[in-house]
Amino acid sequence: MIRIVIVEDNNALRSSLESLFNRTEGMRCVVCLANLLNVVSEVGAARPDIILMDIGLPNISGIEGVRTVKMNFPEVQVLMFTVFDDDEKIFDAIRAGASGYLLKKTPPAEIVEAVRELYRGGAPMTSSIARRVIHSFQAVPSTVVEDYRLTVRENEILYSLVDGLSYKRIADKYCVSISTIRTHICNIYHKLHVNSKAEAVARVLRK
Repeated sequence: MIRIVIVEDNNALRSSLESLFNRTEGMRCVVCLANLLNVVSEVGAARPDIILMDIGLPNISGIEGVRTVKMNFPEVQVLMFTVFDDDEKIFDAIRAGASGYLLKKTPPAEIVEAVRELYRGGAPMTSSIARRVIHSFQAVPSTVVEDYRLTVRENEILYSLVDGLSYKRIADKYCVSISTIRTHICNIYHKLHVNSKAEAVARVLRK
């Protein structure tokens, strides 16, 4: 059962999302919040797997909320769900620790699939958002390789992570085992001096 927390200040949308997850097999909404004022205590009590979080929240922004969640619950994955599609918001959310980024115009079936993909280890993004992230990588590939001494294969795997592929799909793409992919990713993290996929993406984007 995938346990989900929703943080959304639009009452109608929050209720609709709660209904969507609760009627989907294998998912359950454990908490719904209209703001982030009590997020640490609420998440601590609910122990969710995934938080679906808006950016434009009252009092405390969703980007600050991601930082707070990851600081207190590093194992919880955060999926941004927002109307903002500008580069600054996208990259700020990723730097803060978000593992996925969906626009609110995303159809319900795709929202459900994105939650499943995130739970399986992927990094789901609305296609237009993924293209922006990939274009940012493509602008500095040589810098990444030269500064961090990544191999060609490590660089390819890093791109695959940004593209939202799970470890299994990356392994299938390069016809190797998942354990081999994990080894490559450990090497990437070591060379970039990071401890997570979100930090790896953020490190490159800052370049």
